Amino acid sequence: MTALTASSPAAPHSAALSRRFSIAPMMDWTDRHCRFFMRLLSQRTLLYTEMVTTGALLRGDAERFLRHDISEHPVALQLGGSTPAELAACARMAESAGYDEVNLNVGCPSDRVQNNMIGACLMAHPQLVADCVKAMRDIVSIPVTVKHRIGINGRDDYNYLAEFVDTVSQAGCTSFTVHARIAILEGLSPKQNREIPPLRYEIAAQLTQDFPDLEFILNGGIKTLEECHAHLQTFNGVMLGREAYHNPYLLAQVDQTLWGDSSPVISRQQALIKLRPYMAQHIASGGALHHITRHILGLAQGIKGARRFRQLLSVDIHRDEKPMRIVDRAIELLEGH
Repeated sequence: MTALTASSPAAPHSAALSRRFSIAPMMDWTDRHCRFFMRLLSQRTLLYTEMVTTGALLRGDAERFLRHDISEHPVALQLGGSTPAELAACARMAESAGYDEVNLNVGCPSDRVQNNMIGACLMAHPQLVADCVKAMRDIVSIPVTVKHRIGINGRDDYNYLAEFVDTVSQAGCTSFTVHARIAILEGLSPKQNREIPPLRYEIAAQLTQDFPDLEFILNGGIKTLEECHAHLQTFNGVMLGREAYHNPYLLAQVDQTLWGDSSPVISRQQALIKLRPYMAQHIASGGALHHITRHILGLAQGIKGARRFRQLLSVDIHRDEKPMRIVDRAIELLEGH
């Protein structure tokens, strides 16, 4: 298996990029190991990295942040930043590393990113976001997209949202992923901002009517493929976050349900068997197995033995001098599923 780094040549893209169904960028979750695992379950899903700040790439370990496996394609890099020149430099690094898309974070509500003019606070500065998009588009040929909220406190009127989309689209952005909640920038934690502000799908849907030439991807509160199918009657695509992480086997039927693929649905056991060589190689290269196993604890959700499966991979695996034996026991536990 070949891992890409910041200095590696761009990989041939192994799958066409479609935003019909995607997995949200999630801090501490959608790292390269998580994405490798999710790709085993669905070949068509568009995967996103965790948000990577421009500072981390320009002044940190860029190779570590850009590293990904060829099998992850289609895969997009999400950037956090607000300085056009820095974002342009990072977008060029992303394209050189082989990413299929660059996405600008205009949705994260945490105090830490606000203080650096990153995330949802940028919704109050549509022209700056447009300048950032233009700077990136001027330097790369891959798509530049934006993920944002429907508003922020103090700017939660639909007219503000329409102004934001209109301004940013004039800079050449044609695809917007809309988290259908406002962000409360003071007084709520990022977790609360994912739960307390009410979902307002109708506001996001109005964008599709007012800007018919743009692509809109719906994010926020979606839990089932049935819901995905319903939302696809209005939106160009849907993006799942926490539900896909905690119940990853949901991805196993995405290709068949949302694209009509005729390929057989991979079983839970087959997915873990396919992941095993990747796990063994990670250990052989000096990595810790929990870097991978922490992302697959939900694979057995909803079936008999799920609790034992989680215990094997979160507790027992740390007690065995040969942890791959525990992985093999987990594989056996999934027999018939």
